[in-house]
Amino acid sequence: MYDYTQSLTRSRISREKGRQIREIDLRGEQWTVLPDVFSPSDSRSSLAHLDLLDFPAGGAFLEIGTGTGLIAVSAARAGCAVVYASDINPAAVRNSELNAQRFGVADRVTAVHSDLFDALAGAPKFDIVYWHSNNVWVPPTLELENLHELAYVDPGYEAHRRFFREAHDHLTPDGQVLLALSSRAGRAELEELAAHEGRVLKSVTSALSEEPEGMVTYELVEVVPA
Repeated sequence: MYDYTQSLTRSRISREKGRQIREIDLRGEQWTVLPDVFSPSDSRSSLAHLDLLDFPAGGAFLEIGTGTGLIAVSAARAGCAVVYASDINPAAVRNSELNAQRFGVADRVTAVHSDLFDALAGAPKFDIVYWHSNNVWVPPTLELENLHELAYVDPGYEAHRRFFREAHDHLTPDGQVLLALSSRAGRAELEELAAHEGRVLKSVTSALSEEPEGMVTYELVEVVPA
């Protein structure tokens, strides 16, 4: 299994770099990154999965764990009529609002402070529920130092268990639940948790990317009823 200490180390380095508001360049465009928010410039994962996604033009899109709002704002820019951007980190919620304003889509992006789906009771049903998940496995007993580390790891995969159980309740009849994974994940453990909730993980597409620790596979997975 992938050595999760590498991700925790990268999280702590990233957090130290981001003690102040930053402007980062992503493919020739400037994005705001607030302190204690995961920066898409610190890993290729966000841009890799952005390239793998097909947004439902004219439809409704929900992103769990929005961070800077890169994916959610891109969904609105691609033509989604309704976009919700949720995050357990209040700084990330504010960050996604700032970037939605920067790119002129604040009227279509609703940022919500929520632990997964807890604060989405009044939200509409979505054509896509997407989570750029913190899929690096760590033991359930591991004590994290701050919310920033939740951008990388999910102790005991407890949040993933809840996602498998609850995500389909927020879909339109023909909607999709999509999960962004990587080769850093404990795939067998995730498949077992999904099966326990009556779900199957179905690979949609993937891409290889070079990271500091070597080549990493980024994969878009659909969560479907068993």
